[in-house]
Amino acid sequence: MVTEMLALYEITTGRIGVPLEPEELAPPTGVYLVGWIGDQAAAGGGVRMVEPDVAEIKRMYVRPGFRGRGVARVLLGALEAEALRLGACVARLDTGPKQPLAQGLYERSGYDPIGNWNDNPHAAYWGEKRLSFAAPGRPGNAARAEVRSPGEKGLS
Repeated sequence: MVTEMLALYEITTGRIGVPLEPEELAPPTGVYLVGWIGDQAAAGGGVRMVEPDVAEIKRMYVRPGFRGRGVARVLLGALEAEALRLGACVARLDTGPKQPLAQGLYERSGYDPIGNWNDNPHAAYWGEKRLSFAAPGRPGNAARAEVRSPGEKGLS
C-alpha cells in the first residue's frame, strides 16, 4: 500500500498523510482489520478514536487483484461497525485527489463532505458520517463483514 501511494502521489520524501503509529490502530481505542478471500489477504484498514465520540477510518486499502468485487464496501462497513463498538457515533475519513473511486464509495456509503479537519496535506476530500446500528448490508449504515484482526482465526 505504501509503495503504491508514494508512487501515485510522486512522494519521494516524508510520509503519506497524517502521521499514524501502529498502536493507534490497536485496542482499546483502535482496531486494524484484514479482509480475506479464501486464504488470501485481500484488503485491510483501521479505525481509531480521535475524539470521545468520533472515529477516523485510516489506511483503507484493497489489493489490486481484488478491486472491483465489492471488497472495499464490505471493509468500510466492517470498519464502521468497529467504530460503533469503540463508542463512536460519527466516522470521519479522507482521501486524495488521485483516488476518485474511493471518494465515490464514501459518498455512496453516506459520507458528507466536510472541511479539512485533520490537516492531511495529501487529501482533497474529507468526509463524515453519523453512524447507527442497522441490519447487515443496509446502505448508509454499518454492515457485518467477514474480516479478521491480524492473528485471529475464522472471525466472521
